[in-house]
Amino acid sequence: MIKDLTTIERKTFLLHFAYSVIEGIIRGVLILNEFVLIKSLDGSNYQIGFLLQFQHMVLILAVFMNEFLNRTVKKRRMLNTVSIITRLPLFAFAFFPAVTEGLPAVYHWIFLLVFLVYFMANPIVFPTINLLLKNSYSHSNFGKYYSYATSVNKVIMLLATFGFGLWLDHDPYIFRWVYPVLGVLGILSVFLLSKIDFTPRQSHFKKGFWVSIRLSIRRMNRIILKHKSYRDFEIGFMFYGFAFMGSAAVLTIFFERELHLNYTSVATYKNAYNILAILVLPFFGKLIGKIDPRTFAIYTFGSLMMFIAFLGITYYWESSIMIGTFKLYYSVGVAYLFYGIFAATMALLWNIGSAYFAKNEDAGDYQAIHLSLTGFRALFAPIVGVFAYETLGYFNTFMLGVLALLIGIGIMLFSLKRRTKAR
Repeated sequence: MIKDLTTIERKTFLLHFAYSVIEGIIRGVLILNEFVLIKSLDGSNYQIGFLLQFQHMVLILAVFMNEFLNRTVKKRRMLNTVSIITRLPLFAFAFFPAVTEGLPAVYHWIFLLVFLVYFMANPIVFPTINLLLKNSYSHSNFGKYYSYATSVNKVIMLLATFGFGLWLDHDPYIFRWVYPVLGVLGILSVFLLSKIDFTPRQSHFKKGFWVSIRLSIRRMNRIILKHKSYRDFEIGFMFYGFAFMGSAAVLTIFFERELHLNYTSVATYKNAYNILAILVLPFFGKLIGKIDPRTFAIYTFGSLMMFIAFLGITYYWESSIMIGTFKLYYSVGVAYLFYGIFAATMALLWNIGSAYFAKNEDAGDYQAIHLSLTGFRALFAPIVGVFAYETLGYFNTFMLGVLALLIGIGIMLFSLKRRTKAR
C-alpha cells in the first residue's frame, strides 16, 4: 500500500498510522463518555448538553490558535507541551468514589471540567494535523492515505468501544481507572504525531501578537467574503452542525431514559456503524479527491438526515428483540446503517474538506475558519437541543434536525449550480 510513496510520504503515513491506532483506543472509550455521565454518575440533561458543548465549543479558539500556530516554529515542542497539559487532568478520575446515589454534585462538575481541559487541545492539534499532512502528501494521495489511517482508527475504536461497554456493564465505575490510562496514551499519540517532518515558511513577525490576531481575523474574513464557494460550504455546515449537536444531546437522553439501553447495547449500535464506516472509508477517501466537496457534503448531510429521521420513528415504533444482553430496536438498527455512511464521509469532510478549497500554504487558515465556526455553533446548539426536547419532546426535536439538514443540502445544491468549483 505504501510502496509507491516518496520517503517523506511513507514516514508521514507510518507516524499518522501509529497516531490513529492509539487515538482509536482513546476515542473508542470516549464514545461512551456521555453515557458514563448519565448512567454511572446520574448527570442531568443539561450536564449532558454541556459535555457535548465543551467538545466543540473550544474550537472557537481556532481563530486565536491559527496565529499562534503560524508563529510557532518549534511545532514539535508545542504539540508535546499541549498534550501533557491537557491529558494529565484525566488522572483525577482515580479519586472518584464508586457510587451513583447520593454522589455530591461537585463530581459532576469535576467530570465536565476535566474534559473541558482535555478538549482544549483540539483547536491546536486538529489544524496542525491538517498542516502536517497537507504539506507532506501530494494532492492525489492526501485523501486516500488519510482514509487508510482513519479506517484503522475506526477498527480500533470498534474494539475499544465494545470492550469498554462490556466492562462498564460488569463494573459501572471502571472508568475511574480507564480514564487515567487514556491520559498516558493521549500524551504518547501526540508525541508520535509531532515526529512528522515539517519545514515552516520563513517568516519574520514584526507586528505584536494581538495586532497579528486582528490581521489574521481580517484575512479569514477576506477568505469568507471573496471565496463564495467556500462560504457556501461553511453556511451549509452551520445547519448541519445545529442538527448534529442538537440531536446528539437528545440521543443520549433518549437511549437512557426512553429506551433504557445498557452499556453493551449502546456499544453494539456504535460498533455496527463503525463496521460499515470501515468498509466504505477507502471508497469515499478516493471519491473526495475526485468530486467537489459540496457534492460530498450532500451525501454526508443526507445520511445523517436519514439517521435522525429513523430515530424519530423509533419513538412511535418500539418493536425490538433481545439478543443476549443486546436489545435490538429495528428502526434504531436501520438508523445506524445510515449513520455508518455518515461517519465515513464526515470523518473525511470535516477534517480535510476545507483543504480542497485552499492552496497548500493557506490550508491552516481555511481549517481555522472551519474549526472556529464549529465552536461558534457549539455555543448554543447542544443546549438548544436539550431545551427543544424538554419543550417539544423527542420526535419534534429530531424533526427539527431533519429540517436543518434539508436546508444544508439545499445550500450545497444552490452553490454547485451558481458558484465555481473548489480548487
